[in-house]
Amino acid sequence: MTQNEQTPQEHTLDNSLALLKDGYDFIFKRRREMDTEIFRTRLLGQPAICMGGKDAAELFYDTTKFKRSGAIPKRIQKSLFGVDAIQTLDGDAHRHRKMLFMSLMSRERLDAFAELLREEWEAAARRWEKLDEIELFGESQELLHRAACRWSGVPIDEKTVRQKADDMGDMVEAFGAVGPRHAAGRRARRRTEEWLEGFILDLRAGEFKVPEDTAAYAMAFHRDLQNRELDARMAAIELINIVRPIVAIGRYVVFGAIALHEHPQYREKLAADEGKYRQWFVQETRRFYPFTPFLGASVIHDFQWKGHEFEEGTMVLLDIYGTTHDPKLWENPDVFRPERFEHWDGGPFDLIPQGGGGYDGHRCAGEWLTIDAMRVGLEFLAKRLDYEVPEQDLGLSLSRMPALPESRFKMRNIGLKNEAVSADL
Repeated sequence: MTQNEQTPQEHTLDNSLALLKDGYDFIFKRRREMDTEIFRTRLLGQPAICMGGKDAAELFYDTTKFKRSGAIPKRIQKSLFGVDAIQTLDGDAHRHRKMLFMSLMSRERLDAFAELLREEWEAAARRWEKLDEIELFGESQELLHRAACRWSGVPIDEKTVRQKADDMGDMVEAFGAVGPRHAAGRRARRRTEEWLEGFILDLRAGEFKVPEDTAAYAMAFHRDLQNRELDARMAAIELINIVRPIVAIGRYVVFGAIALHEHPQYREKLAADEGKYRQWFVQETRRFYPFTPFLGASVIHDFQWKGHEFEEGTMVLLDIYGTTHDPKLWENPDVFRPERFEHWDGGPFDLIPQGGGGYDGHRCAGEWLTIDAMRVGLEFLAKRLDYEVPEQDLGLSLSRMPALPESRFKMRNIGLKNEAVSADL
């Protein structure tokens, strides 16, 4: 038996349609059926290796074996990330650009964002008190967009703020979609890039002034390894890569609301807790609910791993959803249980909803911000707001990427309680 024959293989001309049909469960379903952590298939007309689990994640983040350049399809770059953005870079260019993003994630700046977000939640809740019913997903996208713009130095126009928030959301919606949803995401990206490119040019010309510790300033005046300013369109793309992921946290807000609704026994604990239990709840929400389905890379050079051959140029997909639901890593993984994180050691390759490894690599620079934002939202939902959840379908289809309940989580009869929300994160 050759090394290649040791790797289970699907005998199919192309499995792209099956990937769209199975969505988040595409890789994990086949891993279970084949009882393997790795298998071969064909996607987008190319040979592909799919793998999952802790060891596979550790391998995937070895930058001597895998690269991102050329691995992300243009259709995703043109809707979600932006063409030639940080997610597509490797080596020194990636490290230099990643330092730019990480410089914005100091504890001081994260605390400043959390405070702005509390203000936006408070203002939104006061608007909601006057309404019969709201859709939490759209509302949370807007308040997150407002906080993100204020924090990053991007001007807010009250006449267009909801549309711009929706545009950020539509870019996320385009991932894993074909037809109208994907087309809407591409239109949203064009509008947003044009808007923020104009803003970057005005900022460089001195027509706007923003604090030097903001993302807008950082992107506008960042210099690459050749000591050149980024092209204005590229600076706009990377500024979007700050604001858009923050808006995407709206999905986690909805998932947290679903978890509270379906597991009401946790509400009292969360309202009384000073931080520790909320942290467990947030981490379990990130682990349990479908956010990122998989990530892609390509093989730099031929190598072998556990008897499996990896050939130069082969597309490799890491099963993110399956790794966060792997019974080898998580006891009763299909049960929502925040207490599992009481003794969790914080491993870099098991809880990977936003990527794995270290922050000097391709792990999401905004992971800490995401956790803080989820905690602020959870504190409002569990402690600061009274509301009713009308009858609705809150089911999540794993075939829909990105996942979201059809109702977007409706809430009625919203009222603010008098307790203040803690600033302790």
